[in-house]
Amino acid sequence: MLDKNIINDVLLAAVSTGGDFAELFIEDTFRNSMSYIGGQLESTQSGRDFGIGIRIFKGTNAIYAYTNSFKKEDLILTALKAASAISGIKTDLHFNLTNHEIDNIHSYEILPETVDKKDKLDIMKLAYDSAYNYSDVISQVSIGLQDQNQKIAIANTDGLYAEDQRVYCRITINSVAEKNGEMQTGGQRPGCLAGFEFIKNLDIKELAEHASQTAVTMVNAGYVDSGTYPVIIDNGFGGVIFHEACGHGLEATSVAKGTSVFAGKLGQQVASELVTAVDDSTMKNEWGSSNIDDEGSKTQRKVLIENGILKGYMIDRLNGMRMNMPSNGASRRQSYRFAPTSRMSNTFIVNGNSTLDEIIQSTESGVYAKQMGGGSVNPATGDFNFAVLEGYMIKNGKIDKPVRGATLIGKGDKILHKIDMVADNLAMDQGMCGSKSGSIPANVGQPAIRVASITVGGR
Repeated sequence: MLDKNIINDVLLAAVSTGGDFAELFIEDTFRNSMSYIGGQLESTQSGRDFGIGIRIFKGTNAIYAYTNSFKKEDLILTALKAASAISGIKTDLHFNLTNHEIDNIHSYEILPETVDKKDKLDIMKLAYDSAYNYSDVISQVSIGLQDQNQKIAIANTDGLYAEDQRVYCRITINSVAEKNGEMQTGGQRPGCLAGFEFIKNLDIKELAEHASQTAVTMVNAGYVDSGTYPVIIDNGFGGVIFHEACGHGLEATSVAKGTSVFAGKLGQQVASELVTAVDDSTMKNEWGSSNIDDEGSKTQRKVLIENGILKGYMIDRLNGMRMNMPSNGASRRQSYRFAPTSRMSNTFIVNGNSTLDEIIQSTESGVYAKQMGGGSVNPATGDFNFAVLEGYMIKNGKIDKPVRGATLIGKGDKILHKIDMVADNLAMDQGMCGSKSGSIPANVGQPAIRVASITVGGR
């Protein structure tokens, strides 16, 4: 992607004022996005993004700069400007850039930029028609199609040189149902680290009808009464609560600063013994996966919590130095414009020994959160507030009437201790996770779980 002699000279310029370590992140990305709203193609955008990020360490401090120029003189000038923030005694670093061979476990059959826009539009029309024609109360449908082909190279003064390719495809389907002046929404958003074959193999009609079914069910539902209930949170996107309220607290980004509720608790019980949670960026073709992280380290399967005991964190190189712990391949960034830091990839609670039916049948009364929506979290405390997109009351061990307006309110580390049943139906769902190093693809996931008691906001 860039001549290694140029890379070598830029790295030497970066440490010319006494830096301990320097790293280059080189990116070349093709992006496409299409939006189909109200039965018409609303927008289509395609573009190429090329750039280089330069990071320098001095002890446990870091300087970051970037440029979209690939000219040697511009790169060296950028490196020197970044290095000017460091004052120290220059040491002669000797390194030879060596290719870091990686095992590519991901397959890309159809690169998305090779697919004709008309073929993409036909898929979006099918999704729109299927969702809109589901019911007379569907008032609006929007379809989005996004794909990108990202090629990266990483080089550093340890002599590492590594390359990777990440191809992403995703379709989003959002339906709005309106009745008596009130509106409710439903959505589907499958995505994958794969070529366009992923989109072609989806049952678009079923996904679209599912989105509209949720909206129609909820617009016809009554409101939930506020209170404290046992709550069953279903699989898939139900894992967003663990992701937001607990997962970010297990990233070294916050642990190294001591701002996480999980800092200093390795080996301690932080959850019910039924809970084992993992972050696994090695899963084949999953939305949050990659062969190497954004520092060039091989990605890993990381056990965060095992049978309720805190076993580890997600660690990048810089925060690992601050914690005196090694990196475990958790460093990620949105693009060359962002310095990397520890981030989640595919983060989930693993399967338990119960079935969803057993959990429902053993719950005399409570709330069944079939689909979770968005929410907010205080990362320092774990306090969260999440909307239930599709919810039902449970009565006498059976799913009863649908209810809307439910909000789950609690504290992440406290909720972990209250999980008293875990099902065997693990599923993943896709989202975009925003944090210090930008917005990145991340899987959330879990089997259905039951929280013995949780505050439910409603009417």
